[in-house]
Amino acid sequence: MSSSASAGTSAAACRGRTEGPDLRGGGSGDPGVRGGAGMGSTMEPPGGGYLHLAAVTSPVGTARLLQLAFGCTTFSLVVHRGGFAGVQGTFCLAAWGFCFALSGLVVACEFTHLHGCLRLSWGNFTAAFAMLATLLTATAAVIYPLYFTRLQCPPEPAGCTARDFRLAASVFASLLFLTYAAEVALTRARPGQVASYMATVSGLLKIVQAFVACIIFGALVYDSHYGRYAATQWCVAVYSLCFLVTVAVVALSVMGHTGGLGCPFDRLVVVYTFVAVLLYLSAAVIWPVFCFDPKYGEPWRPAACPRGRCPWDSQLVVAIFTYVNLLLYTADLAYSQRIRFVPTL
Repeated sequence: MSSSASAGTSAAACRGRTEGPDLRGGGSGDPGVRGGAGMGSTMEPPGGGYLHLAAVTSPVGTARLLQLAFGCTTFSLVVHRGGFAGVQGTFCLAAWGFCFALSGLVVACEFTHLHGCLRLSWGNFTAAFAMLATLLTATAAVIYPLYFTRLQCPPEPAGCTARDFRLAASVFASLLFLTYAAEVALTRARPGQVASYMATVSGLLKIVQAFVACIIFGALVYDSHYGRYAATQWCVAVYSLCFLVTVAVVALSVMGHTGGLGCPFDRLVVVYTFVAVLLYLSAAVIWPVFCFDPKYGEPWRPAACPRGRCPWDSQLVVAIFTYVNLLLYTADLAYSQRIRFVPTL
């Protein structure tokens, strides 16, 4: 559907290795999962042309070209006259630049078949990157208008020209997010299809879980006072452990090394997800108690707490996203259990 194929004997030789275990769904209505051949890289027999036109003419290829166009436009509008400042502006610019660079690499490798020479599972890589880019561009599409876009003209020398550029950048930032979301929708595993693990709901949720954990870490280091109690330090250990293992699962899938673990990869992932649900459940109980119970913390935001530098705000963000990740891990476990161990579905 998206990327394809090697053409030529040399490109086929580059791809001649196994990229992962064969994972299949448990029911007729569930998507099958295979670690090597994915929706992001369908292997074809050698003998075609050196350039793969479908990489830019297929629906996924068109979405990727739009990503490059909208990403370049957004970046240029902000840098030229829109302007940015502070941590928020730097994050938005870094997110757009990172996504543009990786999208350009993906399109170039797909179009020239060079992805066959890379030592990674291309289908897993493209699916993971599309999900990550969706989250990054969605965050930037919210942050930039929130902090920099106003209907009133800023004072000179910026003036109304800067306002117009910021409004245009906000529009193109939203379009950029939609193109990445469209790629995720187009490449996501469908019932009955053979797909990369990262293209399944479980694989996509791994990216979201890691992203949410990064938000939690950002709030923790922003004057959250998590070191006051051993209980809150336990919560930090939970966030860190689950984040590291989740990143390891994604990395093993992308690198195509899931077959050398000595145990079925899908079973290990389900066991880990179950443990992560229990760990996050403990953090979801402990963190609010030791931050918002009157015995240990403040149930309401202190009136004298400075705006933007309030520990209570950081603690609230951690609590909210702890529950978000608990729901994500629970959904991941339910989906994984459904496609792996419930044969009646």
